[in-house]
Amino acid sequence: MIEVKNLVKYYGRHRAVDDLSFVVDTGKVVGFLGPNGAGKSTTMNMITGYITPTSGTVLIDGIDMGQKPEKAKAKIGYLPEIPPLYQDLRVREYLIFTAELKKMGRKRRDAVVHDVMEKTGILDVSERLIRHLSKGYRQRVGLAGALVGDPDILILDEPTVGLDPAQIMEMRELIRNLSRDHTILLSSHIMQEISAVCDEIIVINQGRMMAAGTPEELTRQIRRKNGIKCVVKGEREKILPALHALEQIQRIEEAQEPAEEGLVSLIIHGGEEEDVRERIFFAMADISCPICEMTTPNASLEEAFIALTQGEAERLEEDGQLEEEVG
Repeated sequence: MIEVKNLVKYYGRHRAVDDLSFVVDTGKVVGFLGPNGAGKSTTMNMITGYITPTSGTVLIDGIDMGQKPEKAKAKIGYLPEIPPLYQDLRVREYLIFTAELKKMGRKRRDAVVHDVMEKTGILDVSERLIRHLSKGYRQRVGLAGALVGDPDILILDEPTVGLDPAQIMEMRELIRNLSRDHTILLSSHIMQEISAVCDEIIVINQGRMMAAGTPEELTRQIRRKNGIKCVVKGEREKILPALHALEQIQRIEEAQEPAEEGLVSLIIHGGEEEDVRERIFFAMADISCPICEMTTPNASLEEAFIALTQGEAERLEEDGQLEEEVG
């Protein structure tokens, strides 16, 4: 399990990570989602102990990374966005070197290296120089290095960046297979990747937590924010007062597309946790105004992502915080 508590990181005056807290439960594949510059890589570098936070705590299976870094790091396999590969080593040589860095005995080492090459599909290139490999194979070699030692937790930072579509599909399938035996925190700003492999999603922007939950929960949250489209037969002067009388309704807007003659088309917003459809139905029945259409607009994960991240950026600009932090 990964537990991040009140994590903060400053680079000079710039606050890259701002009081970030979240938990990744054992056995989960969690997507760490955010636009470029959101603080994803900085956070991952702090989780893995590569850089030190300005303040806050990272616990790896209850072990404090700041107090016992060697013990905590032994539980983590890390694939950075650009894997630190030695181009003039052969694949097998590089993985043996990685095993030696992890203080693995010679008897166990060769079997472990063969096993991770088999898991990541690189046995057929084991004697080739890394510099001669394609981008997709180099990513696999980096992932194999992260798997040496069979860590409980895998931290993958943009694992499909720079890959072609076929390689991306292969990497996603590999991650899904690895998720059977490892807890995985996967960083990306590609929605298809996150929705394809992740059980849960954490969305950050400007170093702040925006939302957390399953892909379905996040899209449902945005659908509720988008409101309910309701087309009612009757007079506006009769319909609107009846709707405004419902305390669960926060605001009512005119729909963009005009309704047919004799119909009123509205977008109705309730509270984020309120499902007001039943109340709308009975309110319209009481005034004898039949509902011809009631729909909740669909929202994709991409739309949820944009709504969560753009809304926060606009709020920071209005408050003058964004300019102050990066200026």
